[in-house]
Amino acid sequence: MKFRTLLARFRGRLSSQSQVRLAGAAAGRRLISNPVEATELQRLRLDLLEESQMDFTYLVLIVGSCIIATLGLLSNSVAVIIGAMLVAPLMLPIRGMAFGALGADIPLFRQGLISVLVGTLIAFGLSWFLGVVAGISVFGSEILARSQPNLLDLGIAIAAGGISGYAKIQPKISGSLAGTAIAVALMPPVCVIGLGLSHGDKLLSLGALLLYMTNLLGIALSCMVTFLLAGYAPLAQARGGLMLATALTGLLLIPLGVSFIDLVQQSRLQASLKNALVRQTVTFQRVELVNTETNWLVNPPEVRLSVRSQEEITPKQVKLLEEFIGQSMGQPFTLIFEVSQVGVVRRDDAIPLQP
Repeated sequence: MKFRTLLARFRGRLSSQSQVRLAGAAAGRRLISNPVEATELQRLRLDLLEESQMDFTYLVLIVGSCIIATLGLLSNSVAVIIGAMLVAPLMLPIRGMAFGALGADIPLFRQGLISVLVGTLIAFGLSWFLGVVAGISVFGSEILARSQPNLLDLGIAIAAGGISGYAKIQPKISGSLAGTAIAVALMPPVCVIGLGLSHGDKLLSLGALLLYMTNLLGIALSCMVTFLLAGYAPLAQARGGLMLATALTGLLLIPLGVSFIDLVQQSRLQASLKNALVRQTVTFQRVELVNTETNWLVNPPEVRLSVRSQEEITPKQVKLLEEFIGQSMGQPFTLIFEVSQVGVVRRDDAIPLQP
């Protein structure tokens, strides 16, 4: 009798412990993917479908943002480019496209994809036309900066896209959308693609295209993960779209990784270049180095140095310095000096200082 009582108690403890473990596992699953109500899911879908519409307002924002961004890039004005980023018309259909891919919602995905493609083509054609009309032969640093994306840009796109998706399901932080639009610019890279082709610079356009695809896929992938974690789609249903977005983003890791390695090498190379100019050459010891810009899109790389000097810098000195830098760095360079002459001016009756 006692044995049966002890056995029943033991079974009861095992049953209660199993229930606790199952409850804990269920709670863990709810924390990972807490399903939302059908009404909330439908509300979000309708909002995203409305945002993804290619209506007149969307087209006006595309054209206006493209003109502002293109002119800002041509004038090398950071403030104007930021103004174009704030409009951010491409961000909205990307979120709808991501939600449609996550929930296998073909109409929503198709609408978002069409809006993104049409907006991109309009911006590309308009920026190409403005580049031809402007006829500026030399591009500024703002254009060149968008032709060399790396892993850092992908990280920024993923973080900003996640915030954008979370801002959609949390209206309290919807004001952060402007900040994410600035952080992960979509319109300026498209404009750089058009400007590059208007000058026949395919390398510049390819670099800008890589940046645009990095931003687009990074935003879409992080939005999908955000919606999934918030419970707006079951994992079984979202697996296909999520794997496709991950695979497409993974393809970008190779060129972005190579570009990141180049960025590190270029940074070290520029530091060595400045050190060689300032400390290791006798000719340029009395030259004040103000700024250095390197264009790595040409071969050999072109280094533009802004300096102040009281003495004239001759082409022969530049040639000797190019040879010295090439030997010390193991790579040829083309040096271009922008010299600001520094002179001393006194009144006529001033007594010259004795050496």
